[in-house]
Amino acid sequence: MVVRYDTRMTSRARLSATVEAELLAAGRAAVAEGRAESLSAWVNNALRRQADHDRRMQALDDFLAAYEAEHGEITDDEIREAERRSRGRAVVVRTPPTGKGAPPQRRKRGVA
Repeated sequence: MVVRYDTRMTSRARLSATVEAELLAAGRAAVAEGRAESLSAWVNNALRRQADHDRRMQALDDFLAAYEAEHGEITDDEIREAERRSRGRAVVVRTPPTGKGAPPQRRKRGVA
C-alpha cells in the first residue's frame, strides 16, 4: 500500500491500494445508483465504519478486562445463563409471509 500526501488537501491523503474486484464493483455500483457521491466517498465511509467498529471492540475489551479484574473471569455457565435470560425477554417481530409459496394463513377458531 502506498500513501501519498497531497499538500493541497490538508485533511486528506491520496491512497493507492489493491482491493478485491467484487468490492470495487460494489463501490462503483453504489456511485452509479446514487448511493455514494464518489468512489472515494464510498471508500472513506467504509474505512470510517471499520475504524468505529475497531474502537467499539477495543472499548468492549477494556470494559471486560476491568470487569474481570474486579469480579473474576466470566464463566461459560454465566454466559449461558445471560443468554437464557436475554432470550426470555426477547420480542420476536416477524412480517407475515405473502406471495407464492407462503404458508396459508390460519384462522382463529370461532372466527369466520
